[in-house]
Amino acid sequence: MLQKLLDLVYPRLCLACTQRVPAKGSSICISCQGQINPTNYHLLDDNPVLERFWGRIQLQHATTYCTFTKEGLIQQLIHALKYRHQPQIGIELGKLYGHELKNAPLYQNIDYIIPVPLHPKKQHKRGYNQAAKFAEGLAETMGIKWSDDFFVRQENTTTQTKKSRMDRFENVKSAFRVVAPEKLINKHLLLVDDVITTGATLEACASNLIEVEGVKVSLAAIALAS
Repeated sequence: MLQKLLDLVYPRLCLACTQRVPAKGSSICISCQGQINPTNYHLLDDNPVLERFWGRIQLQHATTYCTFTKEGLIQQLIHALKYRHQPQIGIELGKLYGHELKNAPLYQNIDYIIPVPLHPKKQHKRGYNQAAKFAEGLAETMGIKWSDDFFVRQENTTTQTKKSRMDRFENVKSAFRVVAPEKLINKHLLLVDDVITTGATLEACASNLIEVEGVKVSLAAIALAS
């Protein structure tokens, strides 16, 4: 009865369209979930995500939940996640995609989920790391630990917007540092971010992580930008 009263006074609203959603279940309504165009790249050993890194970095697998289309639902959700203080969006998208990855043969041997880190100043300003929220949701439904303690951003680089792929990589290649690498030896890490554009940031992160003995890296993100 108390839960029903709370639902009446403080109804749960869809994070995308603000329509009412059931008290239990996803905070993104079924109608809005239907507007998400899944890539199913997690089922393919070769796919457009992995192709972006060919000849640049050695990866095990790479995938994104969906594609990023201008003015589409995913663009709206990611914008709200990053700039309108709605961290729950990252968690919900992670939980939705985690259900898919949990049963995907290519992603059965992940030891840790590692979010691309923000510089402490930027994280303090935003209040959270959007990639970490996505990692949190993935971890919940995949049943795998996530951590932002092993990998940090030590330089607050300039914005990546409007930079070329090479300029983006040069901008971030020395910005990251592995903490306590002995805890990652021989681990398979799932490195996650919100959107893959040129992939320069993920490439810089992965290049640091695979320097640790025996480490293998796979990638996952919410969306792939064209």
